[in-house]
Amino acid sequence: MSLPGTGAAPDDAYAGPPPFQRPGADQLPPAPWAMAPPPGWVPAGPPQVPMAPPPGTPPHDEPKPYLHAMRARDWGWWRPVVGLLLLAVVFLVAGAVLAVVGILTGISPDLTMGDLTDPGVLLVTNATLVVGIPVVWLAWAVAHGMSPGWSSSVLARLRWRLLPRYTLLAFCSLGLAIGLAVVLDLVTGEGDVEGPVPGWGWLLAVVLLTTPLQSAAEEYLFRGYLSQAIAGWVRSPSVGAVLAALITATLFSLAHLPPDLATFLDRFAFALAASAVVWLTGGLEAAIVLHAVNNVVVFLLAALLGGGVATESLPEGASVLPMLIGLAGTAAYVALVARSRRRGRPETRTAAQDLREPFLPAPVAAG
Repeated sequence: MSLPGTGAAPDDAYAGPPPFQRPGADQLPPAPWAMAPPPGWVPAGPPQVPMAPPPGTPPHDEPKPYLHAMRARDWGWWRPVVGLLLLAVVFLVAGAVLAVVGILTGISPDLTMGDLTDPGVLLVTNATLVVGIPVVWLAWAVAHGMSPGWSSSVLARLRWRLLPRYTLLAFCSLGLAIGLAVVLDLVTGEGDVEGPVPGWGWLLAVVLLTTPLQSAAEEYLFRGYLSQAIAGWVRSPSVGAVLAALITATLFSLAHLPPDLATFLDRFAFALAASAVVWLTGGLEAAIVLHAVNNVVVFLLAALLGGGVATESLPEGASVLPMLIGLAGTAAYVALVARSRRRGRPETRTAAQDLREPFLPAPVAAG
């Protein structure tokens, strides 16, 4: 509003907006990124999309012992149940087929391993048990979605380099003990040398060609999948190993239907020794060698000297000293395997790569 007659505006009159002025840096509000976040605040990142690990990635986030190899990233308590059911179904079907074959041919397997000096019976028996190896591999692939090699060792394969060393140790301990027990059996008159059994040449061939596979199959079943399943249900590796050893040793002895308590305890101790070397070496190699050397030596002696000398059962009223010698040889083998670890250095833990989400540290306020 102008003054009358002059057209000039008074000093306090509204003269329009002031010219724009850029504020100084000290007048600006603090930038959002310079403000201290509230306690516990974590920046939101992009949504986490689960991705499959690249091929060749170990299935474990942290190293595992052999008996916990099943506890991979996608571990579930139900997986061993599926695997054991698969084992049971396959063996029931195989048993039915073998029963029909036995009726038609007159040759049936002797799963008690009592008297196997007949080449045909031994061949059918060993073939029946060897089926367990591919069945165990099938259970690993179907129930766990993992390589069947995890049934062999912590390297997911059979460590062939260890077999010659353990074979030598087994012959120098258990093999010598069995031989000494047979000599003692003959000296005391409790054994009877009948000479080579009928068809001993065929029996030797069957023993050398199939008995190592039969022994390996039993180890894959008892000290392998069954022990891994039992130990896998227990969080503590040491407690799981003890439970697996005791349960599988009992089942192993019952599966052979021992005729007396002494023989049951002998096989129970043998199974515990096999579980011990599995724990010491991180795989089945030492247990397979122990089992194979025991069976091969026993069957070879039975073929050459007669079934009355080398028998796996204790005759009624006989001395237990030969059996104690055999147990001492088994214990010596376990001790030799434990001592050889310093030189052979068998792997006892699986490879691992931690793919779990990394820990995000709390943000620090800008200084």
